[in-house]
Amino acid sequence: MRVRLPPGDSWATVRDHLVARLAAQVEIIDGMLEAGQIVDVAGGPVTRDTAYVPGMFVWFHRELPAEERVPFPIDVVYRDEHLVVADKPHFLATTPRGSHVAETALARLRRELAIPTLGAAHRLDRLTAGLVMFTVRPEERGTYQSLFRDRRVAKEYEAVAPYDPALALPRTVRSRIVKERGVLTAQEVEGEPNAVTLIELQEIRGERARYRLTPGTGQTHQLRVHMSALGVPILGDPLYPVITDPLAPGDFRRPLQLLARALEFTDPVTGREHRFVSRRVLRAWSSYEEWATG
Repeated sequence: MRVRLPPGDSWATVRDHLVARLAAQVEIIDGMLEAGQIVDVAGGPVTRDTAYVPGMFVWFHRELPAEERVPFPIDVVYRDEHLVVADKPHFLATTPRGSHVAETALARLRRELAIPTLGAAHRLDRLTAGLVMFTVRPEERGTYQSLFRDRRVAKEYEAVAPYDPALALPRTVRSRIVKERGVLTAQEVEGEPNAVTLIELQEIRGERARYRLTPGTGQTHQLRVHMSALGVPILGDPLYPVITDPLAPGDFRRPLQLLARALEFTDPVTGREHRFVSRRVLRAWSSYEEWATG
């Protein structure tokens, strides 16, 4: 495995960066360093005290942990020489992180499309299904990532949640959301709003409803926090309004009923106008009785 050390001076040593980046135990990294299993571009061993140099490459062999396979396909809805837009299933992480490495959208697409240079232009939560955009050429990745950073992509989500006839919709929710490192949930706090979501009612079916969610910002768990705060938490959410017992590995029965439905933007490289729409249907809406009894 080759790792390029990114710009920045957050780490004093290569060791510090690898521990943070690979979410590995310190003992594992130290053992590899002492055994000479991590080397630099010249093949020389990286030690515990090797200084962090932005742009530096290091090589090592990483034993990957056993991963539960996500038994759902990832569909490609668009592909050209610059972009790949995929329709991601629930439970599949976008990029390698922590215990999710091989079972990620990026790793699967690199293998299935034979594009080893493929990179993510943005991320979608592992529990959320829908559209994710990837770049083909590494030199163009920053250009496409800036679309999301500068909020030049119109994003539309769909959710299934309880129906509350007393909840006046549509409405734009504005609040301040903070997510602390190491804490599972995000919180709404007092202060200048940094999270904005337009929430619209699309359809009612018994005690459930289908909602259109249009985020104006991109805070972590923003849509889930805002829906929960309104008293209509998204079905299948294991964190909001309360943290529930985690699903056992391989239990895919109750996916979070949140879907990244559409992406719309002007391509900064080709100038083309793009609008992509997911073909997925949320299970709690398509299989109403099955969700109620499953």
